Amino acid sequence: MSSHGLTVGFLAEIMQGNELQNPVVQILGSKRIAGNGEQSERFRLLISDGKSLYSFAMLATQLNDLQKQDKLPQYTIIRIDRYTTSVVNRNEKGEKRVLIIVELTVLKEGSLVGEKIGDPQPMTDTPSQPATTQATARPMDTGSSSMGNGASYGSANRSLSGGSAGPTQSIGDSLTHPISSLSPYQNKWVIKARVMSKSGIRTWSNAKGEGKLFSMDVMDESGEIRITAFKEQCDRYYDMIEVDKVYFISKCQLKPANKQYTSLKNDYEMTMTNDTIVQECKDADGSMPEIQYNFVPISQIANMEPNAMVDVIGMCKDASDVVQFTAKTSGRELRKREITLVDSSNASVQLTLWGDDAQNFPATTHPVVLLKGARVSEFGGGKSLGLIGGSVMKLNPDLEMAHKVRGWFENGGSEASVSSVSARTGGAAGVSTEWLSFQEAKDKNLGAGDKPDYFQVKAMIHTIKSANAVYKACPQADCNKKVIDQENGQFRCEKCNAEFPNFKYRLLVNMLIGDWTSNRWVTVFTELAEEMLGKSSQEIGSSLEYQKEEAEKLFTSISFKSFVFKLRTKVEYFGEQPRNKTSAVSVAPVNHKEYNALLIKSIQELTGVGKN
Repeated sequence: MSSHGLTVGFLAEIMQGNELQNPVVQILGSKRIAGNGEQSERFRLLISDGKSLYSFAMLATQLNDLQKQDKLPQYTIIRIDRYTTSVVNRNEKGEKRVLIIVELTVLKEGSLVGEKIGDPQPMTDTPSQPATTQATARPMDTGSSSMGNGASYGSANRSLSGGSAGPTQSIGDSLTHPISSLSPYQNKWVIKARVMSKSGIRTWSNAKGEGKLFSMDVMDESGEIRITAFKEQCDRYYDMIEVDKVYFISKCQLKPANKQYTSLKNDYEMTMTNDTIVQECKDADGSMPEIQYNFVPISQIANMEPNAMVDVIGMCKDASDVVQFTAKTSGRELRKREITLVDSSNASVQLTLWGDDAQNFPATTHPVVLLKGARVSEFGGGKSLGLIGGSVMKLNPDLEMAHKVRGWFENGGSEASVSSVSARTGGAAGVSTEWLSFQEAKDKNLGAGDKPDYFQVKAMIHTIKSANAVYKACPQADCNKKVIDQENGQFRCEKCNAEFPNFKYRLLVNMLIGDWTSNRWVTVFTELAEEMLGKSSQEIGSSLEYQKEEAEKLFTSISFKSFVFKLRTKVEYFGEQPRNKTSAVSVAPVNHKEYNALLIKSIQELTGVGKN
């Protein structure tokens, strides 16, 4: 170390493939490298270790804001907390090792340093060595790493020999590339990655024929990416791919990722082709990071918003039998099972399983259940969990947390009194919910807190927006996403990434209801709207599309009628504007005997009559 704290000789060491922890360097310049869109831009740095200068250093994309906010000006001294190295192919200029900085700490601002430290000299090109250098071997969030036209990165990490992938050449001895370095401008690459999750097989049928697909999310020490396999590749690789295992993968097509349907931090995603090669790495070394979990106690799920993603580990305390039924809209045979999970937070939550997951679940053995990326749903104020594409479920995993929750369960936890976060607080008949007028709900500022509030009110329907009361949704049982009419007899669901010759109608009825104090717009969803209108969503949707006069008569038939509404209200922000979003969780005809008893009780409380 020099007197200024720079790690003298660091650059020469890493160019030879050696590893140094937390090196300190000085930034002497930077250059923006434009890519395809703002998300793909990169920043290249000129850095010095006091002895050598090097201009092939890159900021990982999640650090771009530091450069944009001018927090890394000339002469700044930084500590590199996490990094990896790659090899860039410069065609006729040969290969060059690149240092990718993933995490850093600013030790001294450039304005306080004010000068170049020492007399560093430019480094000469050094042949790449078969090793990858990184400060730590854990997942990191980086974007694409394109650097100029046609420039491609290749990690100098020599892969271990993998298993066979059918009639293809072995790629186990190839140089592997970091996931973060891949871009559509290159096609000769091999990645070595661990499978984080694998979806089930989805099928579709349209005018062009039938098909199937599955997707998997993979990761290495530099980042993560989604890979999708269609038709022949689906048949070829689905059974081979297992979650947690490490594979060599090559010759997939890269394209921009659809950020609407993936939370992975990568600008790109992959599609398998006829040339794709996948081979298992049977001797994965310690450089492959393990899958990271962020387990949440079950009791905390009660405070989570609908559609939040969560990692949970709990004991299966109870499981229903598999229920088989036919979907009304698509005619498909469906299988469903409800699982009750508990943990040491003395809370339980309901997990809904479908299809093969439901059928194959070993209910009688009471396994430990690990969920990664489960989705939180809400009905009537109660929260439940479900699996979506990309979710992972493991039974009895060999993890410390799994052993702890089993120990708790077997040492008294199975008999402990637990509260259910799935219990409805306002949707089920007979559940006590506070009676309020709309003015009282406003005066109490309901919905303004962190959690939604529930109340019930006797109200009359004033207006119904029938024009937008239905939408065409994906026909899959576990998907209600709005489909896109392709105007060729096919309907595309972006969430399922598939086209269908049919769809199902879903109801989303907005109505203005009021009591003697005020009124409010509320949303009534499919099941409740069907009860109120006495028709199925399919019948209502068909009427609105082909017999509008009949549909209008149907909506008019419940206008100016009174019901007891149990409502969920929550303030949500649209831009900077707060809006109280209210939806019905149950709707029932007015029981006048019970309602009159409520009124009498309220009068007595106001007048003091009946008090001792």
